[in-house]
Amino acid sequence: MNRLALILFSLLVCTSLQAQDTLPKFSVRNIGNNRIVVGWTNTFETIKQISIQRSFDSLRNFKTILTVPDATTPQNGYVDTKAPSDAMFYRLYIMLDKGVFLFSDSRRAVWDTIRRIPGSVDNPSFNVPIIPTEPIANGHVAPNNVVKAELWTPSRFVYTFKDGYLRINLPEDPEIKYSIKFFTDTDKLLFELKEVKERSFRIDKANFYRSGWFKFELYENGELKEKNKFFLPKDF
Repeated sequence: MNRLALILFSLLVCTSLQAQDTLPKFSVRNIGNNRIVVGWTNTFETIKQISIQRSFDSLRNFKTILTVPDATTPQNGYVDTKAPSDAMFYRLYIMLDKGVFLFSDSRRAVWDTIRRIPGSVDNPSFNVPIIPTEPIANGHVAPNNVVKAELWTPSRFVYTFKDGYLRINLPEDPEIKYSIKFFTDTDKLLFELKEVKERSFRIDKANFYRSGWFKFELYENGELKEKNKFFLPKDF
């Protein structure tokens, strides 16, 4: 690489890293050829999980497309090459310590107008550390810890709130009867709430005897509506 190209590439990387926002803010850039770059800078002292979610709508129907292998990386990101449209909305699910979590605001990609050096887009040092999720050009597959990363999206109905208690929020429909079964992380039944009358309430953490992950099954008129899990923090 000649001196001029080296200078241009250094300026390009520096500009790209400066453009990244600090969590929970993040950047979404369209770099062309069906490639959307999602990037961020992490300054949280304790962070457990970061998942990238995508939707046609800015408020609803978000689906997780990737959970990053190491959420603690100071500067990180992902190149989305599978987006059905360049007008998609993106947001981040961020889990902090003790089961506390938050969602970023949703953002749509903006066109990146920075001049690019041919061949630099596919360089891992370009913009952000790129997380591969499919076979790369030389035939080698992506690292196992990336491919097998667990994708988890919290429930909208049964979840741990920021106060550490388990919150239940069910749709307000008097014609529907709800019941909820709670299990340990090894699928042992703990207890069941039958014909739930209230639509919004909380369950005391003492009912679960300990902290950690628990599973649940939500039934609607006797049919399984959702099967998911939640995390209860230690401080109770």
